[in-house]
Amino acid sequence: MKELAKIRNDVVGSLLRPAELKQARQRYDEGNLSREDLRQVEDREIRSAVRLQEELGLAVVTDGEYRRLNFQDSFGESVSGYDAGKASLKFYEQRVEGSNPLQRWEIPIRGEEKGTAVSQRRPVVERLRLVRNTPLEEYRFVSRAAEKPAKVTLIGPDRISQRFDWQNSRTVYPNIDDFVTDVVKIQREMIRGVVEAGCRYVQIDAPGYTAYVDPPSLQAMRDRGEDPKENFSRSLQADNQVLEGFDNTTFGIHLCRGNQRSMWHREGSYDDIAERLLNELKHDRFLFEYDTPRAGGFEPLRFLPKGKVVVLGLVSTKVAQLEKIDDLKRRIDAAGQYAPLEQLAISPQCGFSSDVVGNLITEDDQKRKLEIVVETARQVWG
Repeated sequence: MKELAKIRNDVVGSLLRPAELKQARQRYDEGNLSREDLRQVEDREIRSAVRLQEELGLAVVTDGEYRRLNFQDSFGESVSGYDAGKASLKFYEQRVEGSNPLQRWEIPIRGEEKGTAVSQRRPVVERLRLVRNTPLEEYRFVSRAAEKPAKVTLIGPDRISQRFDWQNSRTVYPNIDDFVTDVVKIQREMIRGVVEAGCRYVQIDAPGYTAYVDPPSLQAMRDRGEDPKENFSRSLQADNQVLEGFDNTTFGIHLCRGNQRSMWHREGSYDDIAERLLNELKHDRFLFEYDTPRAGGFEPLRFLPKGKVVVLGLVSTKVAQLEKIDDLKRRIDAAGQYAPLEQLAISPQCGFSSDVVGNLITEDDQKRKLEIVVETARQVWG
């Protein structure tokens, strides 16, 4: 039984990195701290993060992604084959220098179009191969530290494909379908590991799907000679293949519009993709960002089939201003005009720290935001 499929409050994944953890990571990158000592700091901070989430009343908890520099490390740190260097805390700090919070990310980075959410398209030098199951390592620790169920977050095939520099990798993968086939195979192996370890809630992070409603991102695909409709269909199929056969596991999928240092990357309502997304994907929970008008209205929720849940990301992780419960309840009522209340839930709009830099809010802001999520869910659903 998927007992977690209908929970009313949720947390997307990442939490702000505490200062001590950032300092330890910096010393590790500089060669002044051992891997074992860094792990001890990570362990201590994860226990603290779990304790906070449980005390606040969240239905599921995460490790805050404290062992990662970036949410995409769930895959990037688990496979070999990419032509890519080792990232560091300083790398992520430098890539956002001079950026403006609450504006579209307009930093041009080598190998990628200006203004898009993908920071760098990466070629491969050999076929991808699983060398370590990073999410499994994370789950084993957080599940021991938590009394509540712990969820695992995993970047999805669509995002991995959008970051893949296929044009410069054809000697390894003659076509994109071969690459996606390997990605699906690897991700199924990773998920099998966490499920066998006892995990009952796996969240697929799929920020790539909002590219299919964002005009600059669609144009970037066309400029590369790609057909966005083909990309979309391929990704829907791949996402379903990833979770096939894990019948007792709750799967969520989170659609993001960018969450880098309180910036955003994409805009456009869900209207053009919602019908296929909600009806073709086999996931139990759809975590949709709805914190700003950039996401459009709730009308696309009319396509939600019975048995599925949309988690409304109404609470911003980008700004310190605290939402009011009455306002959130009114927005939930508005969403309820298009989908039954029993098929809705609430969460923050995204993680608080998609990479180690984090959004421009404080840990106290973060705590109060999570409190609001929990209390709003209690007042609406009991």
